[in-house]
Amino acid sequence: MIEARRRRFMAEINIVPLVDVVLVLLVIFMVTAPMLYRGMDINLPRSSSNTIKPEERVVLTVERDRRVYVDKELIPLAQLLQKMDALRRKNPDVSVFLRADQDVPYGTVVQVMDSVKKAGIVKLGMVTDPVIEERVK
Repeated sequence: MIEARRRRFMAEINIVPLVDVVLVLLVIFMVTAPMLYRGMDINLPRSSSNTIKPEERVVLTVERDRRVYVDKELIPLAQLLQKMDALRRKNPDVSVFLRADQDVPYGTVVQVMDSVKKAGIVKLGMVTDPVIEERVK
């Protein structure tokens, strides 16, 4: 009876081997993951004519103090129509992206958009920041 009391079973789980296996698997996945995203090796044929033209994109920026920039060049609002017309004549498929500060008066933004449309540019996009929605608990 005394010997039966000395032999007690351990109720604890030895997690050291489990941690070892998890770390080995982690290292294996870290080494093999970059190999999975490798592209296909192909040799493309060569062509002397390029049928796809890169799209020209122009960014119009209207700052809070109503200064207008075409890309990074400051343009007076009165000369914006001539600048947009010159861009359209250079490339009829030009795309214009309008970035306007939210504190710019609505009339100024409409005036800039009107200059773009009067120049004959049909591709006009508005640049905004995405809204991050918070979940209500």
